[in-house]
Amino acid sequence: MAFVSILIPCRNAVATLRETLESALAQEGVEKEVIVVDDGSTDGSLELARNYEPRGVRVIEGPRINASAARNRALAASRGDYIQYLDADDLLGANKISKQIELLERRPDCVATARWGRFRETVQDVVFANDNQLHDWMPVEWLIAHCSRHQMMHPAAWLVPRSIAQAAGPWNERLTLNDDGEYFARIVAKSRKLKCGSESESFYRTLESGSLSKTRGHKAFDSLWLSTAGTISAMMQLENSARTRGAAADACQRFIYEVFPSVPRLRRLARLRVTALGGSQLKPDFGPRSRRLASLLGWGPVLIAVRLARKGTAI
Repeated sequence: MAFVSILIPCRNAVATLRETLESALAQEGVEKEVIVVDDGSTDGSLELARNYEPRGVRVIEGPRINASAARNRALAASRGDYIQYLDADDLLGANKISKQIELLERRPDCVATARWGRFRETVQDVVFANDNQLHDWMPVEWLIAHCSRHQMMHPAAWLVPRSIAQAAGPWNERLTLNDDGEYFARIVAKSRKLKCGSESESFYRTLESGSLSKTRGHKAFDSLWLSTAGTISAMMQLENSARTRGAAADACQRFIYEVFPSVPRLRRLARLRVTALGGSQLKPDFGPRSRRLASLLGWGPVLIAVRLARKGTAI
């Protein structure tokens, strides 16, 4: 029977960690180890995790750096043939891993993805987010979609053979924002194909506040630029063509919109990259009224107004 390592970085997740651990321990049809690396929690998360040690959970007090460092610590301590990353507020369907292993048993050069959805309180409220992705992908095709359309696959949706994780290298501990996007771009680039397990499900908890993905500031934007550049590099190493250059330019243009009006130095670098790649036609993700205003005022003021109004894509 295949042996899988379920790796959980944790910092101050006492409100959700119990449910996450239960979903990991409930995995059917596989031999497993569950490793929690606590990255300096002050809310009782470490003590909660230690309560699960009699059930076989291994708990490590982590480096107190960031989630990427915690994942590297967990990976170094793991022994599984397959690697399952699981954030301390997300959940796995009971047969998520076993169904993905069925896809990979004869294809150790591939990685598996899953159907995944967003929820806030309970999985009964889940809204599945990626049903248009539920098919097998060639790596470069997936990376093009990721760069050009910002196609997302949250960390728990993947299952990675250890050999591919070793080939891709460790998580980049310089990154905080979008560290998973850069890491899994490298994973995909080292794979022969992405195998989609439509019967496998994982669940991504959307938090009201405090989410790292909503962090804004110079350090976060530095990380986002490094992640964007790393993702582009992984794609271009597979194929340097008009379509990959176009997707790379779109990723850089999206970065400009995301960080505006902050970090002018990074925005200049991104504009230079867009130009060198041949340009981008990507527009801000505005609603109809915002698009009309942008045609009169330019996208910059409208983008600021949209954010201030906290109405996403329309004002």
